[in-house]
Amino acid sequence: MKIHKTKIPEVFLIVPDVFQDERGWFMETFQVSEYSKLGIPYIFVQDNHSRSRRGVLRGLHYQIIHPQGKLIRVILGEVYDVVVDIRKGSSTFGKWVGEYLTANNKVQLWAPPGFAHGYYVLSEWAEFIYKTTDYYAPGFERTLLWNDPDILINWPLINGELPLLSLKDSQGKLLAEAEVFDIDFIKPL
Repeated sequence: MKIHKTKIPEVFLIVPDVFQDERGWFMETFQVSEYSKLGIPYIFVQDNHSRSRRGVLRGLHYQIIHPQGKLIRVILGEVYDVVVDIRKGSSTFGKWVGEYLTANNKVQLWAPPGFAHGYYVLSEWAEFIYKTTDYYAPGFERTLLWNDPDILINWPLINGELPLLSLKDSQGKLLAEAEVFDIDFIKPL
């Protein structure tokens, strides 16, 4: 597998080796020793799977207690996946990375603890799966506003139309008002 760095060093793409022949293809999507060598020295405790239709935007989510690192990939369709650094004291605080993840490119994205995460669905349907480094803790879940003018995420909105949002996501907080992490708080296990 290969690693592709992004403009935020702790966030990177993992391009798997895909073995293909006339029968189809095979790829390894996770092996603890190999991913640890890549810079993901975490234990994953939960797998999540969601299905969303075109125009849905989910996020930007994070947990202020029990922060989750996420190993993300798309198994059907295409999404624009975004992570925002919310580690106060980081040289990239308030910066974001956006990447196209598709079932065809099979690329994974690593979003470490200390980052808010969201995605926008570009295909008719998308199925999105991710491993997390901590359990879902709804009482500690927080949401950044998807269109915060201080972050300026360049979402590839279809025909410029507003995305479909949950009530929770439409009421996200601006980064300037949000609870964020101290950079020294976020450490691997």
